[in-house]
Amino acid sequence: MLTRRLFDVVVVGAGVVGAACAFYAARAGLSVAVVDRGPVAGGTTGAGEGNLLVSDKEPGPELDLALLSTGLWRALAEEFPQSIEYEAKGGLVVAAREAGLTALRAFAATQSAAGVTCEQVDRLADLEPHLAPGLAGGIHYPQDAQVQPALAAAHLLKASGAELFLGEEVRGVLRGAEGAIRGVRTPRGDIPAGAVVNAAGTWGGHLAELAGVTLPVLPRRGFVLVTEPLPRVVRRKVYAADYVADVASGSAALQTSAVVEGTAAGPVLIGASRERVGFDRSLSVEVLGRLAQQAGELFPVLREVRVMRTYHGFRPYLPDHLPAIGPDARAPGLWHACGHEGAGVGLAPATGALIAAGLVGERGSGPGRALASVELEPFRPDRFGAGAGAE
Repeated sequence: MLTRRLFDVVVVGAGVVGAACAFYAARAGLSVAVVDRGPVAGGTTGAGEGNLLVSDKEPGPELDLALLSTGLWRALAEEFPQSIEYEAKGGLVVAAREAGLTALRAFAATQSAAGVTCEQVDRLADLEPHLAPGLAGGIHYPQDAQVQPALAAAHLLKASGAELFLGEEVRGVLRGAEGAIRGVRTPRGDIPAGAVVNAAGTWGGHLAELAGVTLPVLPRRGFVLVTEPLPRVVRRKVYAADYVADVASGSAALQTSAVVEGTAAGPVLIGASRERVGFDRSLSVEVLGRLAQQAGELFPVLREVRVMRTYHGFRPYLPDHLPAIGPDARAPGLWHACGHEGAGVGLAPATGALIAAGLVGERGSGPGRALASVELEPFRPDRFGAGAGAE
């Protein structure tokens, strides 16, 4: 069996979170290897819409991370103009009735106090002329943005200079003399490293098991409809207020709420659905019908538009809706950067910067300086306990 050269860190996962970890680790001066059982962005990243959102997050640790990540994404967009298709389109959350609008305004007030830019909108047609008439109002979030997630992952990996080992499934971990994690084992050979970063997305729980620890990551399936190319009938990411509740829900049952956004290329993307059905990849006509109906209720102009294709993927869900970020006290040498559910693209730069700063022990320099105020305790990988299981 082939043994590769020694790296400072090996990142397991070539999605956008793993790519961000590799990018910032390399910027910190570390030699990096990235290993993935498939291609770049072959998992959750490749099935995502590329949303960079603050609008759907209540005040707390995830919002803090998202706010810092928005700044890092802007910096990356300046460094890689055009190549990641960054679009500062903004988001619009709408309420159909006055009661819902009252609740939405109250939620926005708490976000504003936490640093989110929120703008009350009474004349929705000024921002989105094709919205259904009669809606009570909404909140505009100019900080919301979008990237093309697969392109972003590819460019971050290229810029990192990391050595890629694609199409190699991690089958085990390497251990040092005192039992610390010191690399990974694949069918093609060992990849020794000073540390291992678990950025395996929905398979993050499996990698944790290989290291002898528990991380209760579960897949949460979601579908997206893609319309034929259109003029820019939807200018922003627009969704109904109940989407926020669906994101925060821990229910395994099917949930759908209208999320509609235009793209620079023309097609409109329509989501969002959530359900825990394991890794069942079968097509759900029920879900697609619900999404189409709800999108038509928000934007009547879409009722006569053709859907050209659909796709679906699995979000890596943890029971408390917070990712696992940082070193695992139960397995020295193992670091986690997974469990972001549907926010992985948005939170990727902050996650990568935190991991890199921790690996080199410098949270107060470079990108880590901006993250120094982030409270890491809520993201501790060992917060579920040695024998914790999924809910």
